Amino acid sequence: MPKFGMVIDLQRCVGCGACAFACKAENNTRNRADGQSHNWADFVMKTEGSFPNAMHVVMPVLCNHCSDAPCVRNCPVTPKAMFKTPEGITMHDPALCIGCQTCQASCPYSNIELDGKSLNGETYSVISFNARDRDTQPYWTDKSEMIPGCTGSGAETAKQAGAATPAMNQFAAGDAQPLRKAGVVEKCTLCYHRVSNGMQPACVEACPAKARIFGDQDDPNSAIAKVLKAEKSVRLQEEKGTRPNVHYIRKYSARA
Repeated sequence: MPKFGMVIDLQRCVGCGACAFACKAENNTRNRADGQSHNWADFVMKTEGSFPNAMHVVMPVLCNHCSDAPCVRNCPVTPKAMFKTPEGITMHDPALCIGCQTCQASCPYSNIELDGKSLNGETYSVISFNARDRDTQPYWTDKSEMIPGCTGSGAETAKQAGAATPAMNQFAAGDAQPLRKAGVVEKCTLCYHRVSNGMQPACVEACPAKARIFGDQDDPNSAIAKVLKAEKSVRLQEEKGTRPNVHYIRKYSARA
């Protein structure tokens, strides 16, 4: 049985955001709202050093699919709404979720509610909550222009198209219906619907710089295993003992 993981090469990453766009398009996740990012592929952005030697740093982040995942361990539902696949991917079944948000509180990489700092890339969350009694895709009824005086609104787009994009989550795990539910959490699945059919996650496939490497960490002939053997890697908050399966190599380098 493979043990799936991902390597992100920060030296190759140019911070273009193609991974985030691909993830949103693939999984039909909504815009930021109610203190939730709803970005399964997100970024931490910061500035290091001081002028004239300041450096802008971008670090792509996603669910770390930890081998010892607190979100799975602390999920109070039986059978668990948050669970591990045989390949090590952390999955969530919205049909079993009771919306308690214990998983968010347990995850060292998540904040239950993001503040304004998240817009600057200082904080992020790998698990998001769909607020109760709210439309899970409100963009298509929102009359606010994305850029005032320049672009149209979601409501205008839906009117011109003759229909709004359905609130689908067609790749939901377990027995869940393919309709996005309110009152439950959501998270990155490492595109399990793709990788279980021999494809790459959408974020990996879309990266123009080939900064993401996905595969079986236990296969010595796999690209990811070779990279992990050749390069020194780090994982986020390793001291927490969660044993993340997302690794980072080298350093982000801004290009002119």
